[in-house]
Amino acid sequence: MENTGVDKVKFVDYTKSNDFYLFEVGRYKCVPKYSYGPIVRTRTIFHYVISGKGVLVLDDKKFQVSAGQGFLIPAKCKAYYEADEEDPWEYTWIHVDGPRTLELFANAGVTHEIPIFYPNGDSTKLLDILNEIFEQSNRECYCYAKVYEFFDFLISHSKNRVLHDVDPRLAYVKSAINYIRLKYSEPIGIVDIAGACGLNRSYLTRVFKHATGYTPQEYLSSYRMKKATELLLESTESVSSIAFLVGYSDAFTFSKAFKRAKDVSPTEYRKSHGVDA
Repeated sequence: MENTGVDKVKFVDYTKSNDFYLFEVGRYKCVPKYSYGPIVRTRTIFHYVISGKGVLVLDDKKFQVSAGQGFLIPAKCKAYYEADEEDPWEYTWIHVDGPRTLELFANAGVTHEIPIFYPNGDSTKLLDILNEIFEQSNRECYCYAKVYEFFDFLISHSKNRVLHDVDPRLAYVKSAINYIRLKYSEPIGIVDIAGACGLNRSYLTRVFKHATGYTPQEYLSSYRMKKATELLLESTESVSSIAFLVGYSDAFTFSKAFKRAKDVSPTEYRKSHGVDA
């Protein structure tokens, strides 16, 4: 059937993490009976169904999938999926791969044998996470952290989750990220982040970098820049005020860090987006 749905996709090539790689994230609103496949993919892909329903056929086994659920298509498996005729699905997807990808999905009970994510409650947080990856797809460090958040949510909210042998690094990374998001506006550093996680700084740095390819300090800087760009575009605060609001002790240090990250000064960034300084 001719495809007349709405398709949005971002392509990336993020392979610094030792746990997983990120290649693509997108969203698609299907027309009735729209189908894809049979196809054998070279990389693992996960779909989260936003609304509607459809069917997945994986290696000749058929699965019904509805809104709030998700489905996995592992690499090198023959797959076919089709939107319902009366209530076609809209979904968002993420292309991931790498050394521990299938292990992390398996911890959520999502495998080749049972490729459906069955949530144990409201699963719309997954949509928020994938939307954030889509919107911030040019921020590699930030995207790695969001993919870890994706796996953490998937594991903790799956009816089929595995209750043993779950890697504690997921919890450590989540704790560090949560602390940074809560305290980024304060003058925190790696010692503070490690202390909040109950770890020493060298171990947290090793775990965090193994997981994301970046140190906690680099993620903190990336998150501060994200918040700074939002304030520059959405508020009338001065550059000096924004510097303090995102955790910098003075405007000069902030402006220097911002230019290093964005190649323009905060004032120039505002002007280039049509905002009066």
